[in-house]
Amino acid sequence: MSMDRAFLGLSHSPLMGLNPVAAPVEAALQNAIAQAREQVQAFRAELVVLVAPDHYNGFFNELMPPFCIGTAARSVGDYLTPPGKLHVDADMALALAERLMDEDFDLAVSRRMQVDHGFAQALQLMWGSLDTPPVLPLFVNAVAQPGIPRLRRCRQLGQAIGRFLDDCPKRTLLIGSGGLSHEPPVPTLAHPDPAVRERITFRCEPTPAERDAKTQRVMAAGRALAAGDGSIKPLNPAWDARWMDALETGGAALDALCALSEDSIEREAGLSAHESKSWLVARSALPAGREPRCTLRHYQAIPEYIAGFGLLCLQA
Repeated sequence: MSMDRAFLGLSHSPLMGLNPVAAPVEAALQNAIAQAREQVQAFRAELVVLVAPDHYNGFFNELMPPFCIGTAARSVGDYLTPPGKLHVDADMALALAERLMDEDFDLAVSRRMQVDHGFAQALQLMWGSLDTPPVLPLFVNAVAQPGIPRLRRCRQLGQAIGRFLDDCPKRTLLIGSGGLSHEPPVPTLAHPDPAVRERITFRCEPTPAERDAKTQRVMAAGRALAAGDGSIKPLNPAWDARWMDALETGGAALDALCALSEDSIEREAGLSAHESKSWLVARSALPAGREPRCTLRHYQAIPEYIAGFGLLCLQA
């Protein structure tokens, strides 16, 4: 039995490749992504557990689970990410779902999961397309209150996934896609426009014009943040560093991280910083009692992308 397991924490941004950034910033980011890609390819994963959020492309307030496992998944191809089917291991996804139910995690199962750039961009950056090793897609709600899972529960879920993987003889890459500090213009049910509230409540395929308008709105928000617009919550590199420190160190540092209040996440790092919990779930699935080795850590605050953009690679 192999216990080889690796972790990749990776921010994503729909604005990558859309909003221009300074050449040195772009070069540094692409160099870090290239290093992560090289490590991922060298690891030769036989299974990928991909933990990620959605941005009202697959999951809506009509029925919003805190967690959901997909036995099949399709990327909508938003922004510059590829559309199409993810290479999901349906049997393994069902086996994981049953194991988690046995461990008292009452999570949802989707037979036709629809995902967006939150899932697809990580696969695109590491493998160039959706043609990847077999994937187990795990959705984490990071936008729709009150069903955003709490820090402690995210860690517990990751640990339960790790116990499942202890019995799995496959080299497994655990990817947490999302975060860190950022607050893009993702609407909430507090929005004053009834049409917006309707759009994030009931599943409806957007028209090309609606999708383009959304892209333009997010691009404009990134440009405004880069220009110092005070109406948009700034990135918080200090918060991001504390988050990455805790995941790299583990142990008592993760205990302290999970003691943070939920309100403090939004207050200090932004409404969408809950996406960082995807890292916590994936990191917590590394083998218990084994000190992981950090092979890559990189961070840039990139306002044009509305992203405290981090990469963290650990291998156990």
